[in-house]
Amino acid sequence: MPPITYKKAGVDIDKADTFIKAIKPLLEKSKRPEVLGKIGGFSGLFMPRLSGMKDPVLVSATDGVGTKLMVAELVKKYDTIGVDLVAMCVDDVVVAGAEPLFFLDYIACGKLNAEKLFELMRGIASGCQKAGCALIGGETAELPGMYASDKFDVAGFCVGAVSREKIIDGRLCRKGDKVLGLASTGIHSNGFSLIRKIFSAGELRGKLGLELLKPTRIYASSILKVMEGVQIKAMAHITGGGFYENIPRVLSEGLGMKIEKGSWPVQPIFRKIQEKGQIEEKEMFRTFNMGVGMILIVSSRNAQQALAQLEKTGQKAWIIGEVVQGRKEVIFV
Repeated sequence: MPPITYKKAGVDIDKADTFIKAIKPLLEKSKRPEVLGKIGGFSGLFMPRLSGMKDPVLVSATDGVGTKLMVAELVKKYDTIGVDLVAMCVDDVVVAGAEPLFFLDYIACGKLNAEKLFELMRGIASGCQKAGCALIGGETAELPGMYASDKFDVAGFCVGAVSREKIIDGRLCRKGDKVLGLASTGIHSNGFSLIRKIFSAGELRGKLGLELLKPTRIYASSILKVMEGVQIKAMAHITGGGFYENIPRVLSEGLGMKIEKGSWPVQPIFRKIQEKGQIEEKEMFRTFNMGVGMILIVSSRNAQQALAQLEKTGQKAWIIGEVVQGRKEVIFV
């Protein structure tokens, strides 16, 4: 029996090293002054500038892109998935009022496909640039036997920082505060298990698949800009669970939220999903963002100023409701 090697067992260390060298220029594009050391070490080094923060608090989030990855496989397009991965993490961090500082990725695959994963990394690097955070490292693991040779999965991790006194957690919300809805780019990265039940693989390989693969909106930079001049009392990232599950997480006891149907345009893709799947309206709002990927709560006197600031950053938004007395629930009217 000839001698066995790690490569014959399915793990090609040389190919992994070559891949890491190839993606280093991508990581350099998102580099911040606080990044120390070089890419490829055992860990990423980041020396945050916290001198301007009183009692700085680190804020972290981790996430993936779910079964949207399966649609990417059908279409053979992977760069937007990378943007999705960053968006899902950095926008969870900014909800607390924190500035995203750095990001790491984890890729697990059956067999390393350098071309496919380079496209993915290009998207991750682009997402980090849009969010203003540094891509300081990650891990790519070949796991033959656990994943099929042509399959992979991704996860991301982000750390941000905010002064303790400036943490946004909803405690300042009051009856009468206005609710701003920030436009999404479409489906974002939730609800794809339902979508794949409704549409066939053949349908998803065409124009529909490309529509569904539009990258998740990264709100972090726009929101941080607005925070410079407007007090934001609470935020909710409309991800898995839609409106009904995410909004109550930022409401205080005794408060609810009234949302006005028709106060923003719902993109046609959502109607297409609803009609094809014969899905009830409540289920749509419990599963998808329905054209609003982020909710901001501000005082009524600051609402127009916040809208104007968002417009200046290129972010479309609308007043879609208000805070009311209630049981930490969302009511559509």
